[in-house]
Amino acid sequence: MTFENGYGRYPSALHPAPVLPAQALAGVRTRRILALLFDLILILILSFLLWVALAVLTFGLSLFILPPLFPIVAFFYNGLTVSGYRMATPGMAAMDLEMRLTDGTRVPFLNAAAHAVLFYVSTMFPPVFLVSLVSANKRCLHDMLAGVIVTRRFV
Repeated sequence: MTFENGYGRYPSALHPAPVLPAQALAGVRTRRILALLFDLILILILSFLLWVALAVLTFGLSLFILPPLFPIVAFFYNGLTVSGYRMATPGMAAMDLEMRLTDGTRVPFLNAAAHAVLFYVSTMFPPVFLVSLVSANKRCLHDMLAGVIVTRRFV
């Protein structure tokens, strides 16, 4: 379900995602785990390269004031890739997954970035991931809070 607020259509957090055909959700949980591992490796590589570049450009002085780069890189990595034309991170695309809003539209940058933040907060409470076992559409709690659904990509 969506509602109109003058700025566009947004999914309502009070309504669940529509029921999808079984083939749209087949193997989504396993594919998401593999996609996550692939994405974490890419984010680590990007974070390290950025750290080295900043250290070289500032002759090592930035090492004293550099914030943790991993969360910053992960925020923009997820936000930019999921809100892009492929609607997936590189790991999700490799696993044939895509992310959409619950009404089927493309995910805006803020929803995608918020989804990443909610995911990393969820990792501090692993039992929260068990929600996907009882959810009708295999959605995790952070998916529900961000108003998104991850499905198989069909061309």
